[in-house]
Amino acid sequence: MSFSAQIGQFRQGNPAPLYIQLQQLLREAIQQKLLAASDAIPAERDLALEYDVSRITVRKAIGGLVEEGLLTRRRGAGTFVATRVEKVFSRLSSFSEDMLSRGRVPSSQWISRASGTVTPEEAMMLGLSPGAPVLRFQRIRFADEVPMALEFTTIEDSCLPSIAAVEDSLYAALDQAGNRPVRALQRLRAVPFRGEHARMLGVDTGHAGLLIERRGFLRDGRVVEFTQSFYRGDAYDFVAELSDI
Repeated sequence: MSFSAQIGQFRQGNPAPLYIQLQQLLREAIQQKLLAASDAIPAERDLALEYDVSRITVRKAIGGLVEEGLLTRRRGAGTFVATRVEKVFSRLSSFSEDMLSRGRVPSSQWISRASGTVTPEEAMMLGLSPGAPVLRFQRIRFADEVPMALEFTTIEDSCLPSIAAVEDSLYAALDQAGNRPVRALQRLRAVPFRGEHARMLGVDTGHAGLLIERRGFLRDGRVVEFTQSFYRGDAYDFVAELSDI
C-alpha cells in the first residue's frame, strides 16, 4: 500500500497551495495515529514522487510542521514524528522519574563526571565559599533512546559519598545519601541550540530549546544542587497548575 493511500490524497478542487495540503495530510495522519510518535516519515524525494510535487513543496510542508513541533529533524537520520513529554512544575522530580511515570524508558550518556573546586557562578548558586569542593555531572538524557535534553549539574561535595554513587538517577543517589532536595527554585527561558549542544542532541544549529536552571534545597535550607538543563523545544511541554486558593 502506498503512503498516500494510507494517509490520504490531495482533494480535487482544493484551492490551497500544495504545500499546505500536504501539511494538512501529514498533520491529520499524526493526529489520527497513522503516524505514531518517533515514526520516520518518508524521505523528501519519496513524498515528492508519491504526490507528484516538487522537492521544494515537500520541504516547505515539512518545515512548517517542524516549526509547529509535530515533526523533528535528526541530523543524518531523517525526519520523525516528534515525541513530546509533559513536565509538570508542581512536583519536584528527576528526569528518570518523569520518564518512568509516563511509561518511557530513561537512559543517559555521560559527557563527563569530575570533581573540582567551585566556580564563582556555582559559589553564588550553591552558597559556597571560594575554593569549596564540588562534584560535576554532565550527560545527555534520553527517553526511549531519543535524545531529549542536556544536563549539567553541580553538587556540593559532602552531599554524595563519591562521583561513582551516581548511576542512572542523580536524585536516587542523593536520596540514598540522605540529601535529596525537598524543594527547588526553577527558572525557564527560551534558547537556540548552538554548535556542540546541537550536535549532541542531533538537531540543527539554531533549533529551539528551553533552558531550565534549578536550585534544589534540603530541609535545613542548604542548597544541594545547581542544574542547568537544556531541553529540546520540540520534545517537551511544561505544565503548571495555578490556583487562587
